[in-house]
Amino acid sequence: MKVTWFHAVRGCVTIRIFGDGTERLVGEAAGDGIELLDLRRTSRGELECVVTAGDFFRLRPHLRRTGCRLRIVRKRGLPFLLARIGRRKFFAAGLALFFAGLYLLSSLVWRIEIEGNERLTDERIMAAARAEGLYPFQWSFRLPDTGELARRLQLALPGAAWVGVEKRGTLVTIRVVETTEPEPRELLSPRHLIATEDAVVTRVTATRGRPVVKKNQRVRKGDVLISGIIGGEGNTVTVPAEGTVRGLVWHEYDIVSPLARKAKTYTGERRTVWHAVLGGRSLKVSGFGGPPFAKYESVLLQENAAWRGIVLPVGRIRETQLEVRYEERRLTEREAAAEGLMQARADILRKAGADAQIRAEKILHRKTENGKVYMKVLFEVEQSITDEKPLVRPQGE
Repeated sequence: MKVTWFHAVRGCVTIRIFGDGTERLVGEAAGDGIELLDLRRTSRGELECVVTAGDFFRLRPHLRRTGCRLRIVRKRGLPFLLARIGRRKFFAAGLALFFAGLYLLSSLVWRIEIEGNERLTDERIMAAARAEGLYPFQWSFRLPDTGELARRLQLALPGAAWVGVEKRGTLVTIRVVETTEPEPRELLSPRHLIATEDAVVTRVTATRGRPVVKKNQRVRKGDVLISGIIGGEGNTVTVPAEGTVRGLVWHEYDIVSPLARKAKTYTGERRTVWHAVLGGRSLKVSGFGGPPFAKYESVLLQENAAWRGIVLPVGRIRETQLEVRYEERRLTEREAAAEGLMQARADILRKAGADAQIRAEKILHRKTENGKVYMKVLFEVEQSITDEKPLVRPQGE
């Protein structure tokens, strides 16, 4: 007969029987109802079998009658496990406390994430969640059903069209879909659109008001481009002028570009420092003392422990310290001039707007002195040239 899980629960003992009366012993044991499981002969002629803990003590009288002896090979099963644990009470208590602490820690809400909100602030959503009993370090079993909690939060947040709550382990995620409201139309006062720069007009688009300039016309700063007065003589109306006027504007730049530049490089030397993490706190556990590098950069990577898909609030942080070195790089005059021009173009586009375009550039003067390249450059830029000017009609009109 084979050993089953039921025998293992009762406790099993693997024994080896030797002597001249082994066959007689097997017969007497069978007659007395003692089960000898996995019975076999060894290469040394001994009889090896498995008996339950209860049958082991019933076998002793038969051993004396047949003149056989036995040797215990292995003990296994629940009774022997409990006996070993009983001899190590402190270990058993520590193991029980560990699993109890692990269960309690995984039963808490450690982190709450909010997604999808734009107009509703995180503070307002967290205040509504706290009013419903959802906050960090709250017991999970004290929370209502996620569907009921989402319904309550939607009622507490007037600007939310839909609220969803998802709980995964110690993390609770609140997803918000806000109501779509039309943006209020800005009430504009009557105005002109005037030129911000001296320019040559390249395009005129008037959505409201009367355009007073044409393409290729030269304008000066302050000239009216789109008038807010429409109508004929004696029958005029003032409106807030709206539209787009683009023109070619000339910008003169004085550029100074050094021939020597400092560049940062990584030497390849590194050091790893480990930190233990518990909740929102970390403790350094290795890499004590100052870094062996004069200059370095740190790269942090956090790894949290997980159990059955539940992210636990314990883990570690690996800090990699990379040695850096700053080296001086020498540029040719052409390279320095190219970098100076690139920086000037970026500055022009930043000031003129994202829709500005550089149409042409001309270097008026260039010289190299004291390790620097000096240039005077004229840029031709197509950009928006409109600005607002309030329109005040004379009294009596």
